[in-house]
Amino acid sequence: MNLSNLRAPKKANRNKKRIGRGMGSGTGKTSGRGHKGQGSRSGSSLMRGFEGGQMPLHRRLPKRGFTNIFRTEYTVLNLDRVAELGEKELTLEKFVELGLLKKRNGLVKVLGNGELTVAVTVHAHKFSKSAQEKIEKAGGKAIVLGGEAGEGKPAGKLTAKKDRK
Repeated sequence: MNLSNLRAPKKANRNKKRIGRGMGSGTGKTSGRGHKGQGSRSGSSLMRGFEGGQMPLHRRLPKRGFTNIFRTEYTVLNLDRVAELGEKELTLEKFVELGLLKKRNGLVKVLGNGELTVAVTVHAHKFSKSAQEKIEKAGGKAIVLGGEAGEGKPAGKLTAKKDRK
């Protein structure tokens, strides 16, 4: 094989369809729109999903469930991942720096999947009970951050209603 017998694959180099350029072009007269009917008229544009008056598919299918627009999304972090990092103290800034948290003001929840052997102080917005127990058992601290601002309190200390502001 050399440059003299190189060829493009079949149908790779096709000319653009030139519509309405006379009978010899194959798309003259009605320009590929057929005879009469809604699609043949000028200015015709149908809304997305329109099926000629038939009940559209998206309206024929049953609705299932709903999306809660007030849902709070947490970035989940397991204890095995915390143990891998080998840090003594993990704050929101550290999470962002290590690439575990995408948004600076994102919410973090620590789950108890995995084991922790070294004492680590973890600052997060939420802890599962098992995660909190494992962190404290290893000699570390689980500090709950209030909202996005980040005023910290040790986990499990919110008992009185006046503390929950």
